[in-house]
Amino acid sequence: MPLGFYIIMAAQFFSALADNALLIAAIALLRDMQAPAEQEPLLKLFFTISYVALAAFVGAFADSMPKWRVMLISNTVKIGGCVMMLLGAHPLLAYAVVGLGAAAYSPAKYGILTEYLPHRLLVVANGWIEGLTVGAIILGTVLGGILIRPDWVDPLVHLLPLADTHFEVSITMVGLLYLVAAGFNVYIPDTGVDHKPLKSNPLYLIHDFSHCLRLLWRDKLGQISLAVTTLFWGAGATLQFIVIKWAEHALDFDLSKASMLQGVVAVGVALGAILAARLVSLRDSVKVIPMGIAMGLIVMVMTVVHDVNVAMVLLMLIGGCAGFFVVPMNALLQHRGHILMGAGHSIAVQNFNENLSILAMTGVYALLIAFDLSVDAVIVAFGLFVAGTMLVIKHLHEANQRQFDSVALLDELKH
Repeated sequence: MPLGFYIIMAAQFFSALADNALLIAAIALLRDMQAPAEQEPLLKLFFTISYVALAAFVGAFADSMPKWRVMLISNTVKIGGCVMMLLGAHPLLAYAVVGLGAAAYSPAKYGILTEYLPHRLLVVANGWIEGLTVGAIILGTVLGGILIRPDWVDPLVHLLPLADTHFEVSITMVGLLYLVAAGFNVYIPDTGVDHKPLKSNPLYLIHDFSHCLRLLWRDKLGQISLAVTTLFWGAGATLQFIVIKWAEHALDFDLSKASMLQGVVAVGVALGAILAARLVSLRDSVKVIPMGIAMGLIVMVMTVVHDVNVAMVLLMLIGGCAGFFVVPMNALLQHRGHILMGAGHSIAVQNFNENLSILAMTGVYALLIAFDLSVDAVIVAFGLFVAGTMLVIKHLHEANQRQFDSVALLDELKH
């Protein structure tokens, strides 16, 4: 891999590290405010709303200038969200601003891979970026768990001139991580790809995005990879909150320990991503779909686990299945999208669908919590939904294959 790829990885790592540490700090702040329990999953909803609302614009924005500049601007917006939280804004509102920066960051982060690397390296590159992102999730949740403990951060209050409480120390530390990410953004190489001038007419952008959305969903390989990644990110976001609630209920953990347990899932995702990068080629990417079905079934085992060691093995296995099936699907989706419409537009379509899934699934989870449904019932419903949906996607792909093969046979007979 060229040096520029590792600079991209470093920028992504520190930005994702800050995103996940800030989520735990925001949950702690909501609890300190004695906010209703259903507001905790709403943090994810407020974070991802920009991905959906601005999907028609962020892809065009990412393709209108060098990707490093888009990433730098986006990190600056995230820092603004941290400042808002420091100044007393409601955590939901401040985290929504951070999500605004993340929505603009994502098309550039993934889009630059298809511009910078040949398609034969995309699965390997996605294995790296997903593994490193998961590493950031691990350290970010652990760091978030540390930063909400007054006994760990109180000694830092006197060292940071703008921080008077342990909470302000936490947010300031997260802001510094975004600054480090911004520093790496400056050194990301320009890929030399021609940039499309940003259209000033929002109706044109919406029409263009709608065309790209239909194009990717109608593509026989694009629709399968898009369906899988859409389900994965919605399920992954919901699982973050399920693990916290389950750890408190089944293992008697507090928020700090429960947030660190999320890191175990992330370790599994990283291992699965690494295995997929080594074992699965872009051509064979659709063969990993059964791993998604397995993940949904394994999740339901959580309901009978009450031992910490068994829980860690189970969560790592769940993460491993997730990482193994999403990395090849992500690479296939990027490749098809880059061919059909360009990197930035493709990632914006992907983000729209994936974050619409996050909004829907975390919204349903918030409703279930508001109706006081038991954690075990939520886990069983979640597992059945994931396994069932992946089974439907598998059958859809097999139907597409039969149709494709029959068309190919007809074409062959004509000649």
